[in-house]
Amino acid sequence: MNRFILPLGIFALLAIVLAIGIKHSPEKGTIPSPLIGKAAPQFTLPVLTDTNRTFRSADLKGRWYVFNVWGTWCGGCREEHSALLEIRKTAQVPLIGLDWKDEDPQALQWLSELGNPYEVVAADREGRIAIEWGVYGAPETFLVDPQGIVVYKYIGPLTLEAWQTQFVPRLPPQQAAKS
Repeated sequence: MNRFILPLGIFALLAIVLAIGIKHSPEKGTIPSPLIGKAAPQFTLPVLTDTNRTFRSADLKGRWYVFNVWGTWCGGCREEHSALLEIRKTAQVPLIGLDWKDEDPQALQWLSELGNPYEVVAADREGRIAIEWGVYGAPETFLVDPQGIVVYKYIGPLTLEAWQTQFVPRLPPQQAAKS
């Protein structure tokens, strides 16, 4: 039994040191995006609510906007939906949705039942645009400045607290003051 005490003690000490390091890590839970500080990917996609119309990301140039990647198959997307509806009410920045790898009828039903927080929803049926944005999994949300540069990326269900602490401080004062 004594021969196990030293290895067990070393293991316990190592576990404690690692736990303290993880707890105090400022980057805990963060997956850095290679797009931060770079131009947002350009695309032209059909509009979910009007398949005869296309939406071009170039049309957003000159405006701050939030780009939210979602899908009806995504549990976290349902979780964040009420926060997106509240964020839209603030009119601080337009919300642009990217419906990722989804069936149009299900996505339209989702927006009809839960409400549509988006100014426009682009349909990325094959998922190519999400890949260009470096999306790992929905939901993911990006903040883009008027020059088309990605300023911030948030992974996971967006909450009102995350909106206030992570997005609003990055907006210019006149945008952040809107409510």
